[in-house]
Amino acid sequence: MNVQELKIGPMRIWPPVLSAPMAGFSNYAWRTLLRELGGVGLVTTEMVSARAFVYKAHDEDGEELGRLWGVENEARPLSVQIWDNDPDALAATALRLARAYHVSVVDMNFGCPAPKIVKRSASGSWLLRDPDRLGQLVASVVSAAAPVPVTVKIRLGLTLDRIVAGEVAEAVEEAGASAITVHGRTTSQMYSGRANWDAIGHVKDHLKSIPLIGNGDIRTVSEAIDRLTNYPVDGIMIGRAGFDRPWLFRQIKEALEGREVSGEPGSEEVRAILLRLYELSRMRYGEASAVLLMRRYACHYSKGRRGGSAFRDQISRVGTEPELLRLLNSFFVKETETEPSIKSGLKEGV
Repeated sequence: MNVQELKIGPMRIWPPVLSAPMAGFSNYAWRTLLRELGGVGLVTTEMVSARAFVYKAHDEDGEELGRLWGVENEARPLSVQIWDNDPDALAATALRLARAYHVSVVDMNFGCPAPKIVKRSASGSWLLRDPDRLGQLVASVVSAAAPVPVTVKIRLGLTLDRIVAGEVAEAVEEAGASAITVHGRTTSQMYSGRANWDAIGHVKDHLKSIPLIGNGDIRTVSEAIDRLTNYPVDGIMIGRAGFDRPWLFRQIKEALEGREVSGEPGSEEVRAILLRLYELSRMRYGEASAVLLMRRYACHYSKGRRGGSAFRDQISRVGTEPELLRLLNSFFVKETETEPSIKSGLKEGV
């Protein structure tokens, strides 16, 4: 298997597997857990609105500043994703991230399909309709963030009848970006259908030297290996599947290094992972908010387990720590452990 390390500017990333920025999920607690489980080459934050960050940067309770909670002292490498259509706000945010936060990578979002970003803010994947303007925005951030590398995430286009990823990739590279990530769907598709990896691969023909990272529908180790070996990509990014099964990153790394791939964790190990995530969330948000956040995480981790439907119905109504712990302790220890198990690796680092 001839998979090479990923190079983003001066950075060398191994494995060439990135965690996707996911609004509401890729917070400090989640990022810390991913590092403790291991296997992620580059971790990315939730996307931050540049304009809101610039004008509300001193509001400690502000959402955008809150999304950067812990970033200054967080382990590296770390990528922070920003979005907007204002070149001045984007540049000011990139400058602060590079100088004050000392981030490893500034990532620009031109792939978000959410209506509030696309239609109401004319940002995210809306900007794919104007590659020249998009390139100008990238150039402003590259100049402000230097020497911190800038990466860009896009979709194939706004609609299936107008695939513009190749044209956009040319503008992105010309503007000085150090890498580009392509999600294999259009804006209109949102998350329906299948990611088009052939279309992702075609983007490589439009690039001279910067790496191409593919994203979309990587749910298993075999799918990750297939994308890295059978498509002309230099790295992959994993989103929703990594949230459901964060140990997937470690399994992929093991496969890439020719080691025996760990099996799925048993119930007690999943419980330990959830309790660690709750501990981190409580430290960040306080007990009440952490309990509410854990309802979402626990529902995802119960997928495919016996009694999962009834558990999700109960966990979605808990409001206190004792209720949460009681349900986690009762559900995630009652299964008969017959499947192979992995060590969670908590607190071991990447």
